[in-house]
Amino acid sequence: MAVEHAQIKAFLGGTRQAAEKILEYAEKGSNILIVSHLDADGLSAAGIMGAALERINAIFCIRIERWFDRNVVAEIASQKDSLTVLTDMGSGNLDMLNENVDGKPLVILDHHQPIGEANESFLHINPHIFGIDGARDLSGSGIAYLTAKALSERNTDLACIGIVGALGDLQDKYEDRRLGGANSLVVEDAVKSCSLRVETDLLFFGRETRPIHKALAYTTTPFIPGISGEEDKSLALLADAGIKPKDGEKWRALRDLSQEEKTKLFSKLSDYLISKGYKSDTVMNLLGTVYILEKEEPWTPLRDAREFALLLNATGRTGRPGLGVAICMGDRSRCLVEANESLEEYRRTITEYLQWLDANPDRIEEMESIYVLHGGQTIDEKVISAISTILSTNMPNMEKPIIAYSNIPEENLMKVSARTVDTLTRRGFNIGEIMRIASEKFLGTGGGHDIAAGAQVPYEQKDRFLKYVDDLVKESLQRLKGGGS
Repeated sequence: MAVEHAQIKAFLGGTRQAAEKILEYAEKGSNILIVSHLDADGLSAAGIMGAALERINAIFCIRIERWFDRNVVAEIASQKDSLTVLTDMGSGNLDMLNENVDGKPLVILDHHQPIGEANESFLHINPHIFGIDGARDLSGSGIAYLTAKALSERNTDLACIGIVGALGDLQDKYEDRRLGGANSLVVEDAVKSCSLRVETDLLFFGRETRPIHKALAYTTTPFIPGISGEEDKSLALLADAGIKPKDGEKWRALRDLSQEEKTKLFSKLSDYLISKGYKSDTVMNLLGTVYILEKEEPWTPLRDAREFALLLNATGRTGRPGLGVAICMGDRSRCLVEANESLEEYRRTITEYLQWLDANPDRIEEMESIYVLHGGQTIDEKVISAISTILSTNMPNMEKPIIAYSNIPEENLMKVSARTVDTLTRRGFNIGEIMRIASEKFLGTGGGHDIAAGAQVPYEQKDRFLKYVDDLVKESLQRLKGGGS
């Protein structure tokens, strides 16, 4: 559904209110606490707010959390004479906030599905409230950017960071894998400021930075069995396609290929994936809209917005989110060097887990209405969401959501990541609501978007939780088909 002008206008009125509140506290010298999530969207949002606050000489600090819980609420409640700004979190925990921080100055800039109503003392800016889809049409970093722009037009140079966050949140749901809806406002600002170039191309990670065979080997969306993680086999595929990986002594990157060579490579990969049983929809994931950040140095992972997003995810998931925030705020020296190390570690980890799953297919169980990835203690909870995202477009029956989990023994929790596909959500299926209902039944917490969600549930409830989720999904799908009440 197209986003109407009136909806955008009303939403932008909300971001102006948020900017006015932030400016009020900045001008009187009060501390501003930014609390955000550790994924690419959350780090981008925190970085945008940090850069905007730094420019007005505000006193602020930034906290990055892996999820929203009572410890975060306690931190907010302990603040004295300060303003807390939640970015990319908070809307799914309004009851908890209402109960514990009533009367405290609080701004919520979130795009997840709101659960409950915010206390009147809070300023709650969420696209869903204005009829805008927060899963596809505007990310947490997009909201942060539009709020920063309302603070000052100078902040339009931060639009590219909003694009990075939206791509990290997989909001490229429009035709040719482009950003649409309210995200278009952010893209337009970046293009107008000559910071962004948009084109259609092959979507390999490392298209700007790595030799072609390495970019192929690092591609995990889709995961290409026998190619992903295998540089020698990637070289063999290039040779088979008649593509020279070197120009003299210099390795060639994807950006160096002619259009004819790109067509040959796409055709070769398509034939290869189809021979492995992949559907045409999966093959088309290799092609789409590319967002090139023109003011970033070539041959760095910041040049391609999707790779920038992966870099941010890597810093968050390897326990160094501060690096990601610093890069979003403009650091291009030591923090970028260290973040690149995190990116290498993260990519290796993801590839190793995917290869492990390829060798152990029994770890993915097909229940009546869902697939379950039993990550257990083998797959680190910090990367379970990345694994579930990759798998969600590679399952035999796309009508079944995938529920992936990892154990966190020291906390007696299972960390759950749930994914479904657009073909279901367009019909009204909502995995975020299912995660919320199921987790609450078993004394956990959960929620998210209609297409991607998560939960934390006591580990001893694992089997009952998964069975209940399977039942809820079955009931929901039956209702959508008109087969149930």
